[in-house]
Amino acid sequence: MVTRRKSWREKLADDKDLPKVITLSPSQRKRWGGRTMVIATPREVDAIIRKIPRGRTATINDLRARLAKQHGTDTACPITTGIFSWIAAHAAAEDEAVGKKRITPWWRVLKSDGKLNPKYPGGVEEQRKRLRAEGAAALPIRPPNQRRGSESSSKAPTNSIVRGSRTPE
Repeated sequence: MVTRRKSWREKLADDKDLPKVITLSPSQRKRWGGRTMVIATPREVDAIIRKIPRGRTATINDLRARLAKQHGTDTACPITTGIFSWIAAHAAAEDEAVGKKRITPWWRVLKSDGKLNPKYPGGVEEQRKRLRAEGAAALPIRPPNQRRGSESSSKAPTNSIVRGSRTPE
């Protein structure tokens, strides 16, 4: 029997018994910071992305901070937040392909280090093109003295997002 693959839209709607709030073990606390972590739903991540204003950007860590605040936890899972932003991006591309006008603005989400994401629909070039079309003043850069992966889950790295941008409210 051949099973049909789920569409991106179906994957976005699948909450997988989430959200879950977990208590971190001592080794997890050291790695992720804090005592509690939320594993959000794909739709929660999508909803936050939809709130990012035109011409502005947010990093995955900005999304994580927002999710943690919503759930009253110390942090949000970086792995699932990244995966769910990827699902939201591809679901938006599916919607756009069938003619929907109001889609999730996935191109406004940058990787945690402030770089464009090659895994999003159309890769880095498509993300760059869409950001420029919205009037993004500069492409994201990582501060010179910040090492990769050193940013806190509760703070966006300085100068890592497009000029004039801010965390979604």
